[in-house]
Amino acid sequence: MPLLGGIRPPIALLCVLILALAGLTAKVLGPTGEQVVPEAVLSSQRYFAEDGAIALRASIDERVTDLERTAATLNAGKPVEPERILSDLGTTYQKWTGTTIVDLESGKVLAARGETIPIGWLDEDVLTGDHALTPRMVRLATGDVRLMTMAVLEGKDRSQHLLIASNSLSVPAINLGPFRSMAVVARGGEILATAGFERAEALNSDQERKELSFLHQQMSRLGEQAAKKTEQDPVSAREPGSRGYPGVSGTLVGDDYNGRVATVGYASLASSDPEEKRSVGAGLGLTVVALLPVVQQQADGQERGLYGLVAAGLLVLLGLLAAAVLWMAVQRPLLRLFLESRRLARGDLTRSVTASGWGEAARIGAALERLRGRLSGSEETAAPGRRSRIGLRVPLALTAALLLLWCVPVGLLLNRTDASVSVPATMVNDQRDRTDLIADRVRRALNEAQADLVSTTRLIDAEDPGAATKVLEDALSRHARYDALYVVDEDGRVVARSGGDPHAWNRDGDEDGNRALIRVVRGGKKPVVQASAAVPGHKGTTLVGEVRVEFLNSLLKRPGLGEVRVVDSQARTIAASDGFLAFEGLPRDALTDLVTAGNLRVGQGPVENGLLIREGGSVTVAAAAPFSGGGVAADIGWSLVSWQNAEHFEITPYEREDRSVLAGLLGLAAIVVCLGWIHLVVVRPLRALAASAEQLADGDLKTVLYPRYHDEVGAVVRSLELIRQQLQARRQNQARQQAEPRSVAGGR
Repeated sequence: MPLLGGIRPPIALLCVLILALAGLTAKVLGPTGEQVVPEAVLSSQRYFAEDGAIALRASIDERVTDLERTAATLNAGKPVEPERILSDLGTTYQKWTGTTIVDLESGKVLAARGETIPIGWLDEDVLTGDHALTPRMVRLATGDVRLMTMAVLEGKDRSQHLLIASNSLSVPAINLGPFRSMAVVARGGEILATAGFERAEALNSDQERKELSFLHQQMSRLGEQAAKKTEQDPVSAREPGSRGYPGVSGTLVGDDYNGRVATVGYASLASSDPEEKRSVGAGLGLTVVALLPVVQQQADGQERGLYGLVAAGLLVLLGLLAAAVLWMAVQRPLLRLFLESRRLARGDLTRSVTASGWGEAARIGAALERLRGRLSGSEETAAPGRRSRIGLRVPLALTAALLLLWCVPVGLLLNRTDASVSVPATMVNDQRDRTDLIADRVRRALNEAQADLVSTTRLIDAEDPGAATKVLEDALSRHARYDALYVVDEDGRVVARSGGDPHAWNRDGDEDGNRALIRVVRGGKKPVVQASAAVPGHKGTTLVGEVRVEFLNSLLKRPGLGEVRVVDSQARTIAASDGFLAFEGLPRDALTDLVTAGNLRVGQGPVENGLLIREGGSVTVAAAAPFSGGGVAADIGWSLVSWQNAEHFEITPYEREDRSVLAGLLGLAAIVVCLGWIHLVVVRPLRALAASAEQLADGDLKTVLYPRYHDEVGAVVRSLELIRQQLQARRQNQARQQAEPRSVAGGR
């Protein structure tokens, strides 16, 4: 028989798959050793580092872009005194640590604000060539590193001045939580800035100081390792589960001290769209490293691990029973039919045909016995057997039932979770801190939008609508965050516009009485977010910019946070990471209460909150963070709320549940593949063979039997064809012998 045909291969494959699945079940569902840090905690640290890298890159790019736009605006107008330029620059954009204007011809400092900026690093390579005026990092006399951004200004008498702004490379001003530390690391592993270690001033015991020293050492060592890893190509270095972060990100596990393990998430600064959008921050070779000491945890649920071993043993037992059923009910009768049919085809007619007492094998055996009688010339042949509807499908169904007795309980009942699942406190804290980080990012984006409007108002002449329209068209082409820009006079009339259709602007405030510079109004299917700035020199005239809701939505889409929404003071949705209806409420009352609690003033202002919601057999991790921290967007009463089902976390209870479901599905797949194989290759051809054998036994010698498979069934078909040919030849011989006496008698 061929090795890959017949009944043996599917039964052998079923045995192999059952043993493999039993081994896999024992490994993934059996007892596990000590787990130092849950995978969910490590993934959360990577996400936190990615968020920090995105915030730092966006901050650097915005500062560079703002300086370039300011220089372009100043060059388009009349020359302005250097002192006036720096004064207006500091008033509009409060983001640079120092600014200086230098005369390029004489090298004289014409004006300066903030920290002192050295100019000794300025040389011909900085000002000329292909990389002229490219932002670069410069070390100050204090040892701090600053990013120097430059732009050329046109002064009086066609003189050229160099505007220099120094940017801090410090960690973004975000909430790190009570235990996390963050650092910005340059190429080579040098730490440029840190945050979170300043809590050392509050330490009172030697033990705490030793732990702080340990964390400093871990940050230095792991930060150097992270810097080396981020030098790799992002595509080849991407770790499974990074979910498309454009840069290099990952996690590291350090040493342990006093029962806590140093865990690190790192991420390189990368452009949001590396193929289309140039990013200054992404080209600096910086890496953001987030360090969090995590309490060592022992994998819980060891008694459930014993269930895994029991499940593996039961699978082996049921698999042996299933294989025994297939062997006794399918393989052995089929092999007996093969031997008996071959014996008859070879002319051995001395013994009766022995076959199974039921099913297709019994029908074929009865037909063979009748054919044996006809071949032997016996007048008495076995009567045609009753065609039973119960055939080989019964042992297949019994085999499937035996295996389903394992697959169904394991997939649907074993290791099921409920609302009592223990979620690490680190996950709740990280949900809260990351929510606050995204809220800060959206707040800064809104502040930036309003600051751009303030900068644009200096170029608008409300008495010349044509010129004002050109200014708006140019501003709209340079700022993708706006859907429309328009100038409104004191009577509410639009005197100049660019972009989409403007919505009504009420000087007295929106429908809730909000008179803030950033407000939201109803605009049909989606909210309309309006930012405004007064046009100087024209009383009552306002420049209004409508911020695209899609722009806000794009800021909210971060892996590992679940669903994220921006809501107003009444918890109505303004923007969301997924689809939403304008001004719809939150899906749970607990989320609304969380937003309300976050807006309560505690101490100096509202604070962020995190919460575990246990409802309906599931666990949800939620957090809300109000807009706070400065700027015009801090006073509009908006909040950012996020929530996700804890089953998405890579923690032991949910991992066991997923593995149990996977084991049940794999067992079901093995049933379908192997038993389906047997049905297609053996059972169905054997049913057709039984009908053909009975027709042959009934005297149909004209139908030729063609074997379709080179296996046991095909061998039986070939034997029956030989028997048919023998019977046909005998009938022809008998007819010839009966015709010869008549021809002889006619001749006499």
